[in-house]
Amino acid sequence: MSEKAIPYKIYLEEHEMPTQWYNVRADMKNKPAPLLNPGTLKPMTAGELGAVFCDELVKQELDDTTAHFDIPQEIRDFYKMYRPSPLVRAYCLEKELGTPAKIYYKFEGNNTSGSHKLNSAIAQAYYAKQQGLKGVTTETGAGQWGTALSMACAYLGLDCKVYMVKCSYEQKPFRREVMRTYGANVTPSPSETTNVGRKILAEHPGTTGSLGCAISEAVEDATTHEGYRYVLGSVLSQVLLHQSVIGLETKAALDKYGIKPDIIIGCAGGGSNLGGLISPFMGEKLRGENDYRIIAVEPASCPSLTRGKYAYDFCDTGMVCPLAKMYTLGSGFIPSANHAGGLRYHGMSSVLSQLYDDGLMEATSVEQTAVFDAATKFARVEGILPAPESSHAIKVAIDEALKCKATGEEKTIVFGLTGTGYFDMVAYGKYNDGEMQDYIPTDEDLAVGFAGLPKVDL
Repeated sequence: MSEKAIPYKIYLEEHEMPTQWYNVRADMKNKPAPLLNPGTLKPMTAGELGAVFCDELVKQELDDTTAHFDIPQEIRDFYKMYRPSPLVRAYCLEKELGTPAKIYYKFEGNNTSGSHKLNSAIAQAYYAKQQGLKGVTTETGAGQWGTALSMACAYLGLDCKVYMVKCSYEQKPFRREVMRTYGANVTPSPSETTNVGRKILAEHPGTTGSLGCAISEAVEDATTHEGYRYVLGSVLSQVLLHQSVIGLETKAALDKYGIKPDIIIGCAGGGSNLGGLISPFMGEKLRGENDYRIIAVEPASCPSLTRGKYAYDFCDTGMVCPLAKMYTLGSGFIPSANHAGGLRYHGMSSVLSQLYDDGLMEATSVEQTAVFDAATKFARVEGILPAPESSHAIKVAIDEALKCKATGEEKTIVFGLTGTGYFDMVAYGKYNDGEMQDYIPTDEDLAVGFAGLPKVDL
């Protein structure tokens, strides 16, 4: 089909929306290492995980052989409020860059929560409701996940408790108020309301917090209150499974017009959007059907893939959660208060860590002033104010497009625009006023986190 026949925005029909999630683990030759019990250092059983997570989600978490899971009809009906989401050709950005590259972005910000997080939030809330629970607890960094979960819980009539990383709680009061409007109880983390929060505050006075801290508090809250379970917005395999709707729709839209991407780019914090975006493409790569260049982009201030160690580590700062084998900076690592709050986790999804270690994808880190340079350029020509997290992918997409300009290659680039930045105006204000700084940990800073890695001999 000719290029002229390709619309500016590719919308799939409702009946083309996925009816199943895709589990990339099923096609992985080297499976992700199992989660370990922090007490025994043996693989977690379904019963042990069931004390923290919903039963059905435990089954999804432990299943690395089933390729496809049916999406329940109630979840599909909810998805119809904002899915399928559009795949957009960035014609204006291409023109601004003067590149022969074709740039597409999958836009996940066209729902009330403002990000891709709603795809998994509604699924996890649904399974909690099906189990007859009173409510759920969680952590949130920049606030997108907390917003999405509070929206999903309001829809299903569940109680929602959110521990929000303290620096984001202070930087993004409007995001906090959206959560409260949906009925969530929002607490800045670390807090004085949990034992682990008080311990972290005693050890790190004045800390701005981290996702690892907030996770510890949310898990403690869930496990000490009857009728509650903990839900997580990233990192876990179940989350990547739910987020596969992003990649499945992206591939269906591209296939509809005979487009094959050369490069697929996503921002990387814990791995939810990147894992979801790349899943069907990675599946083809694993099966030997197609090849793609896949790039994970992380902040230079929290570089788990590019400077971390591949080892078993606690998923939380309080060391109460299971251990996961992942690229990590150490559960005690607390990153600087950068503005991409959703990319401040000390580790990376075990699935993505294994794929990266196997050489099936690349990783790069970028500094936040360069990220906001790219965000501003994108906003001025494409008309969408991107989230700081998404802008990491924009930065590298622009870099790759400029390489094409230099070489004359007409590559097709696809990146994930995970959400909007309308609640990130403090960050944009600091950038516009020339007050933004880059925070890059030294080797000595990282050594402190690495020193706390648990000794696991399997």
